[in-house]
Amino acid sequence: MDNISLKGLTTSEVKNLRKKYGLNEIAKVKKQSPLIKFLGVFKEPMFLLLIGAAILYFILGEPREAFIMLIFVVFVATITFIQEWKTENTMNALKDLTSPKVSVFRDGRKQTIKSIELVPGDIIFLKEGERIPADCIVIEEANFSVDESSLTGESEVVYKVAQENLKEHTDYWRRDYLYAGTLVSFGTCIAKVDAIGCETEYGRIGKAIAETKEEATPLQKKVNSLVKNLAIAGFILCLLVIGFSYMYIGDIIKSILSGITLAMAIIPEEFPVVLTVFLSLGAFRLAKKNTLIRRIPAVETLGSTTVLCVDKTGTITQNSMIVKDLYNGRSLDINNIKDENLGKLLCLSCEREPYDPMEKAIVNLVKDNLDTDKFYNMELVKSFAFCNKTKRMANIFKEGNHYYVAAKGSPENILPLCGLKQDKEILEAIDKMADKGLRVIALASINIDNIKENLEDYNLKFKGLVGLQDPPRENVKEAIRVCKMAGVRVVMITGDYSKTARAIGNEIGLTFNKAITGEEIDKMTEWELCDAVKTCDIFSRVIPEHKMKIVKALKKNGEIVAMTGDGVNDAPALKNADIGIAMGKRGTEVAKEAAHMILMDDNFETIVNSIEDGRRVFDNIRKAMVYIMIIHIPIMALALFLPIFNLPQLLLPVHIVLLELILDPTCSIVFEGGKAEPYIMKQPPRSPNEALLTKGLLKKVLLQGLTLFLATFLPFHYMVDLGVGIDYARSFSLITLIVGNVFLVLTNSSNTRYIKDLLREKGNKARLYINSIALIMAFLIVYLPVVQDIFKTTALSLSSALVAFILGVISTSWWEVVKITKNSKVIRE
Repeated sequence: MDNISLKGLTTSEVKNLRKKYGLNEIAKVKKQSPLIKFLGVFKEPMFLLLIGAAILYFILGEPREAFIMLIFVVFVATITFIQEWKTENTMNALKDLTSPKVSVFRDGRKQTIKSIELVPGDIIFLKEGERIPADCIVIEEANFSVDESSLTGESEVVYKVAQENLKEHTDYWRRDYLYAGTLVSFGTCIAKVDAIGCETEYGRIGKAIAETKEEATPLQKKVNSLVKNLAIAGFILCLLVIGFSYMYIGDIIKSILSGITLAMAIIPEEFPVVLTVFLSLGAFRLAKKNTLIRRIPAVETLGSTTVLCVDKTGTITQNSMIVKDLYNGRSLDINNIKDENLGKLLCLSCEREPYDPMEKAIVNLVKDNLDTDKFYNMELVKSFAFCNKTKRMANIFKEGNHYYVAAKGSPENILPLCGLKQDKEILEAIDKMADKGLRVIALASINIDNIKENLEDYNLKFKGLVGLQDPPRENVKEAIRVCKMAGVRVVMITGDYSKTARAIGNEIGLTFNKAITGEEIDKMTEWELCDAVKTCDIFSRVIPEHKMKIVKALKKNGEIVAMTGDGVNDAPALKNADIGIAMGKRGTEVAKEAAHMILMDDNFETIVNSIEDGRRVFDNIRKAMVYIMIIHIPIMALALFLPIFNLPQLLLPVHIVLLELILDPTCSIVFEGGKAEPYIMKQPPRSPNEALLTKGLLKKVLLQGLTLFLATFLPFHYMVDLGVGIDYARSFSLITLIVGNVFLVLTNSSNTRYIKDLLREKGNKARLYINSIALIMAFLIVYLPVVQDIFKTTALSLSSALVAFILGVISTSWWEVVKITKNSKVIRE
């Protein structure tokens, strides 16, 4: 075919077509200026509250506190701004898939050009090892096959035929058509460019990715909602306090000051810091476990996953063929092949250095059992090349004074050549292999004296069957078992045949009631599909658009969907899923760029570990949020009730800055390093609709918060009434509040372990250091003269300090008794 002379397009035709269709590239997504992108960060309610709080400090004439607040604003906004522009990166990765050079016929001669310069109508020449640069129609081919696994997800090569030789086609993926970005396995071909750039299959995938909007994670939505509600409550209570205070003291300035102090006490400035730090550190920990997080909020989303959609080829399976079964009248042990005649036939029916994955598997099997060098001493004198029409091939070798014919192919095309078309025993063996999801190849051979023109002229002798499989990855079965125990439903999505998909599903322990095909999906309405995905765990013969439909249907049913994949065809579904997981070793760049996270070791088991880490991160975030809510109650209640009781302010704005912007966020970091609770992977995922703070947690927040409030309010009230001085009373209550804060952290760090266990626990140095620093800070505020002036405190007597310390410990540590009672009940049950 290399000598075929074709005129192709002329230079002037190329110029006109380029004006019409443009370059053969996938258009980049329109860039957003860095400034606009950065300013967009501040639309989030949490950031607006932070900025508003800083403005309040400026109004109060406290620029130092305002600047501290703004530092936090800039810090959190900068981390958010560093978020990668995924769509742009994905589009660039799609561009890189196209072949940089291509042989094209133009102006009556063959020439080499950049693939970006191709136009529809170009005639191109393709050979083994090249990547197809555009969607093309096959004009002529010679034993031409293409590896389309990066697009269709299937590991078997596809044999192509010229368009004029194809009678009809019903499959989406046409055999007379070549797809941009796929790889030529072997053979040669002349083809006509049909579509370029965004009009190719890859181009349509690119458009689908670009059009997908990023959604806030479930946790972000819950926190935003919580912050919004607290802000509304703060505004209402602020007005009430201003009113009550003005009624008592008649001083509008002091009344507004009291109201603003309350508003500041309610605003949860720590929330965005906790979210950012916990998720960032969670991503760092996952990176050490071979999981690269591309979008930080995905850490918590993974832990809430209810459905895991898994691409079969390359994710469940290894994307490589192995021989699974051998038959020559009886089933043979593939690990102990001693029959040299069978070994010779297996080797000589394949290329010596095969490129085809099935031939590689066959030759490697023989090499593992026998010395194959002696099989290749014979001279190859004739070959009957594989052709898609006959689905068979044969090699003829000179062996002494006669010839040896080694043939293989599909059983329906080899058996008739052996006179065994309806042999019951062989057909039963073929059916058994097919039921196991194996691809079946028949073997035949014969010794002859004279070479004949056609393979049909030889009276071939049937020698056996080979069953090949793209095998499941190691540990997949165990990983799926753990997923089931954790309440995560596994759904397998594949372009393969239903029988193969079901066989793999059975092998890996996937429970399924039925398998739905892509053709059936096309016939379903949107609501029918939503109903079908509730119970179907295997989808077969699907194309990329089907995968997106499945993911979207699951999400409409309220599921939080994780999607794994490694091929280009997975990219839209990866992007549409709540969390897309790409394979690091086998995954295409397109899949990696579209995904939220990447498994660097391609180990399905790593997904399970990541799910556990995701649950641990969310659980620890929730514990930190509960702690922050608890500590806000005494701060808020003090700002609310002191004006009502006509008492002086205990907490000034500088104290709130210390507590809510420095102490609380710092102490909350202790929760990040907490170990996972022992029950975390033995319970179903939390409901997507579950509130961030459940009724049980709200009760806990109120009980612990009110106890600490009373422990600070009552002594302050008593001391002020005694006339010991506001600064002295403030110092006493501050020590009680900060010590109580420390023990709040300890008692709430675990639901199953106690303070005495946590203090002895290794691996969380932050717990020891941060709590120690907090205690030291409490006494420095009271006893260090330089600091006393800033915080309006004074030194306490040793006995008063000791009483304040003990009161702080008791006011929060009583929760340990509740934990002991709960854990004892669980053990009894």
